[in-house]
Amino acid sequence: MRSRYQVINNSGVYFITSTIVEWIPVFTRREYFDIIVQSLSYCRQNKGLKLFAYVVMDNHVHLIASADKLSQIVKDFKSFTAREIIKTAKIDGRKWLLNQFEYYKKKYKKDSEYQVWQEGFHPQMIMEEKVFRQKVEYTHDNPVKRGFVEQAEHWVYSSARNYYTGDGCIEIDLIEI
Repeated sequence: MRSRYQVINNSGVYFITSTIVEWIPVFTRREYFDIIVQSLSYCRQNKGLKLFAYVVMDNHVHLIASADKLSQIVKDFKSFTAREIIKTAKIDGRKWLLNQFEYYKKKYKKDSEYQVWQEGFHPQMIMEEKVFRQKVEYTHDNPVKRGFVEQAEHWVYSSARNYYTGDGCIEIDLIEI
């Protein structure tokens, strides 16, 4: 793996993308979004995650974050949310979704029946304020570009609401942008 896509500075701020396997649209119901929201909130409150911006889309999540043990926090986040998504899909009887997670599971993953997230989280270190602003704008504009909303702050599962209206569903580490 190229160092460009590794956490190489624990005090750095990173743009992170985590994607559901094969871009399957998992986050289409509130209970699935809530898994992400609750887990990110837990990571902020209990694991030292600093969350500056985020968006939860139907099949991926973007974060702008930092932490002393960022790689471990993201690994734990993905592991926990995967288990919760699978549990919720079983309760909801979403057999198609479970079949997709089973079908796209990497063959060498012998310890699990399903795979929810693609491997890795593609961290890109942000070293300039200009790049930081670009990444925040990109993150917040994702639902607009996909046609889900007309204005970024209308997407419930985005920190755009924190920045524009002050009432996001996750408390974040606000910074002046």
